[in-house]
Amino acid sequence: MSEQKIAIIGGGVCGLGIGWRLAQAGCIVDVFDRGEAGHGASWAAAGMLAARAEAEPGEEALLALNVHAQEIWPEFARELEAVGNTSIGYRDEGTLIVAPTRDDAEQLQFTYDYQKSLGLDVEWLSAAQVRRMEPYLAPGMSGGVYSQNDHQVDNRSLSLVLKAAYLSAGGTLHEQTNVDRLVTEGGRVAGLRIGEALHEADTVVLAAGAWSRDIQGLPENVQPPVRPLKGQMMSVRMDPKFPLLRHVLWAPEGIYLVPRLDGRLIIGATVEEKDFDTHLTAGGILHLLRESWEVLPGIDELPIDEMWVGFRPTSRDDAPILGPTKLDGLIVATGHHRNGILLTPLTSNAVSHYILTRELSDEIKPFGQDRFHSNRN
Repeated sequence: MSEQKIAIIGGGVCGLGIGWRLAQAGCIVDVFDRGEAGHGASWAAAGMLAARAEAEPGEEALLALNVHAQEIWPEFARELEAVGNTSIGYRDEGTLIVAPTRDDAEQLQFTYDYQKSLGLDVEWLSAAQVRRMEPYLAPGMSGGVYSQNDHQVDNRSLSLVLKAAYLSAGGTLHEQTNVDRLVTEGGRVAGLRIGEALHEADTVVLAAGAWSRDIQGLPENVQPPVRPLKGQMMSVRMDPKFPLLRHVLWAPEGIYLVPRLDGRLIIGATVEEKDFDTHLTAGGILHLLRESWEVLPGIDELPIDEMWVGFRPTSRDDAPILGPTKLDGLIVATGHHRNGILLTPLTSNAVSHYILTRELSDEIKPFGQDRFHSNRN
């Protein structure tokens, strides 16, 4: 057991997950969130666990991290659901990547060959096989790739259950609470300034997503190079008894469709360098609807359920920033880009393990903040 005093800035799924693990170990843990915990990027996400589908050349180290995270997800889901006695909507039907045209098929073949060269378990499908898996897809598909181990989870259920698990483990949650600044003393972390009060802490975890760089009092040499990457998303409502789609579906132009058991169909997402612009735009929604309708024409009859904007916390190399910093007592867990939900179990386990033991897990060693400083000329 440990009675370390830990303060975590950010109550998204990673902050809550780290807090849950530390509270389980007997630490005194306080999580601070500027809004409602779990309702930032964690709430806006689609919940895809798509390490293989998103594999790109040049990101082999990140792929290894993502695949490892994917492998521990089923056990993490079982443990969390047992603690919360509530489903988090984990589904393992797999992910389908489709090529509507011959040009799309040529591009997909290139990606498929790359994935196979890395030993990833993906399967090439003929047009007929694609239609058998998803009969409501548009006719004339040229082919597809099936990734049976790319799953999904209901990220909003995950957020709520993680919050409950953290609280039941003895953690304290401060919502609608701004952290005014990080307080240091003698070259190490001393705590957080909350209004006029000092909240003392032995260790501070910076897990504030796209807002991580903006915390006052961070020395320049530990400010994480994280920026917001805006994404517009929407959902439509299917009949849950007769869903138009059963698998997570990736279409050209970066569009994905994620079916939920309750009938919601998540459609995402735009990728925009617009800082913290919260506006939905006609062009953004048109893009989502047009590209998704091209592969699943039946959506034009479905009622619109919701539309929203989220902010991916994106680092310079699109990979997470995990582990200790040059400031003693300050730990970072941010910059997850598109993989925050996927990396939640790994981030929770690895960061909490470091805080408890001061041992850095091998899987996160390549993703420390020092990689950005060492690359400077």
